Amino acid sequence: MYIAMNRFKIKLGCEQDFVEIWKGRDTFLKEVPGFKSFHLLQGASNEEYTLFSSHATWESREAFEGWTKSEAFRKAHANAGARRDIYLGPPQLECFEVVL
Repeated sequence: MYIAMNRFKIKLGCEQDFVEIWKGRDTFLKEVPGFKSFHLLQGASNEEYTLFSSHATWESREAFEGWTKSEAFRKAHANAGARRDIYLGPPQLECFEVVL
């Protein structure tokens, strides 16, 4: 199993806007071979931002990499920069192989 996570630093007061963007977004993940699950996580806030993370589980690294090269990926990310004003920097991708 393989997990891909993106960390997002969202400006204070824009948390609900960020959640609504994800709620209204068609990710096209269910049509991609090897996709298992997705969660949007909200973390702690500090004086600058609230931390969020997208958490996608895949059958394998190859399945995840196939997603990143797919038409579904391009469609899902077509409007990704539309609300750039709520982000403090770009998302930070972290990927993990499940070992236990």
